[in-house]
Amino acid sequence: MSKVFAPVTLRSESPQPVVDATDRRIIEVLVEDARRSASEVGRRVGLSPPAAKRRIDRLEVNGLIRRYTVVLDHRLLGEQIEAFIELRFAPATQVAEIDTAVVHLPEVVESFTLAGDPDALVRVRVRDLEHLKDTVDRIRRGRRGGPKVLGTRTVIVLGRTPSTVSA
Repeated sequence: MSKVFAPVTLRSESPQPVVDATDRRIIEVLVEDARRSASEVGRRVGLSPPAAKRRIDRLEVNGLIRRYTVVLDHRLLGEQIEAFIELRFAPATQVAEIDTAVVHLPEVVESFTLAGDPDALVRVRVRDLEHLKDTVDRIRRGRRGGPKVLGTRTVIVLGRTPSTVSA
């Protein structure tokens, strides 16, 4: 006589939600176009609209889907240049301090604290080279009471490959 065992969920400090192949396909469909209705998602993954809606709701509640967003054409908004700026801080600078160093700048799209050299990487969008120079200068000057930036290195994006991977 064979026994049937239920899936086992290992306990950890942050348990991972169970995601099956259908959930992964739903995520792929929504990454392609987050405006799709539950009916359309269901049709593409072989579920009824109510079943697709329940799964989407569960993915949202479990935090796998955190938000829906818009992809902009930044050139049409006058933001012609995208660049990455590496930041180096004093050795005693805490990671939490690094996180606050550039959050106040409107040009910052996102920033990352890193292990190793550099200490942080910042992605910015600016109108032109003069605006980029001004942004780098403001990062170097820092905020009063903020962490001291010891050095920067800037690279300008020449092109971008469209991505279907959500960030």
